[in-house]
Amino acid sequence: MSRTVHIIGAGLAGLSAALKLSGRGEDVVVHEATAFAGGRCRSYHDAAIGMTIDNGNHLLLSGNRAALDYLREVGAADRLIGPRSAEFQFIDLANAQRWTLRMNDGRVPWWIFDPGRRVPGTHALDYVALARLLWPPAGKTVGEIVATKGPLYWRLVEPLLLAALNIDPPRGSAKLAAAVIRETLAAGGRACRPLVARDGLSATLVEPALALLQRRGAKLRLEHQLRAIRFGTKRIDALDFGGETIALAEDDAVILAVPPYTAATLIRGLEVPTEFRAIVNAHFKVDPSADQPPLLGVINGTVEWIFAFPGRLSVTISAGDRLVDTPREELAKTIWAEVASVTGLSPELPPWQIVRERRATFAAMPAQDAKRPEAATAWRNLILAGDWTDTGLPATIEGAVRSGNRAAELIADLQAKLQ
Repeated sequence: MSRTVHIIGAGLAGLSAALKLSGRGEDVVVHEATAFAGGRCRSYHDAAIGMTIDNGNHLLLSGNRAALDYLREVGAADRLIGPRSAEFQFIDLANAQRWTLRMNDGRVPWWIFDPGRRVPGTHALDYVALARLLWPPAGKTVGEIVATKGPLYWRLVEPLLLAALNIDPPRGSAKLAAAVIRETLAAGGRACRPLVARDGLSATLVEPALALLQRRGAKLRLEHQLRAIRFGTKRIDALDFGGETIALAEDDAVILAVPPYTAATLIRGLEVPTEFRAIVNAHFKVDPSADQPPLLGVINGTVEWIFAFPGRLSVTISAGDRLVDTPREELAKTIWAEVASVTGLSPELPPWQIVRERRATFAAMPAQDAKRPEAATAWRNLILAGDWTDTGLPATIEGAVRSGNRAAELIADLQAKLQ
């Protein structure tokens, strides 16, 4: 093929688009403004604790078909670890109660009839009410569809939706919550097995993708920030990188896979989400105990999820806006006190690092969800990608990969129309 596809942004959306297009034999160039690929899903060596950490903890589920296909394509599916079945361990800090949610594989949820497998304090009929959240009316919040109180909500629905939506669930979009539930809880245990990147996000999701792209002849240009787009009537004509302008041939195309606020500065009149929510992550250099599960959910604490890695425990707190201005050491001490009480480790604060992303995801409320644009634009050779575009999912790894796949499909369709 004679054309070139320029992909702006080397996050997971851009990388997934590059993989699909390079796999078709397309000439692909990926331009990244920073000095590294991966976007918000990457690892780096942190001098404060003397080890490589992830900038955020990301959980995949076995039902995330696009993300798992991506990993299989780059040869890194074996770098995910997790239980062989859908099991989630929890602890309630209010009373120190521990339990394990154990789902059966099939779509018929037999597990809700077993007190030893379902959420403590719940009854089988409690779960029936969740059916109202499967296909909610447009524009509704979670709080307008289901009761946001009681053991089932506090011990399962809230932690699940808080992690998926990154917003206080009652205010969250019922449409987005429904998409998550349909693809996880409602799909049965086969779709709910938790998976984490054993060797870190970059080693699992980024580096294998870059290696495959290189073998396919795709080019990666780091520290190459797009400054402006030159628009024609029906197509874009050139990309302005400041010191370099790239004129686009008639068949050339562009995928813009940058954050929404960056896209809005590059494309006139583009409506994008304008409200965001933070995520707070804490990393502690300490050896987990032998019986520490890879993932532990925490109820009634500041901590929400504890991830165990070799030589490190990491914590994720979603919708963390309330914590972004807390002094770092104070926050580290608060988090570690809870982690130590849960794990039985020494209360003495180990080497630590706090990573706070103020604009980690768009605010998954109905009004903000309505601002998410489609992938196609008014210019035939310009396509959008990113977890903030209208994927039908919240801002997740799965949503990012699907957006990249969709962008690649539209580019392929464009080529077919031009032939």
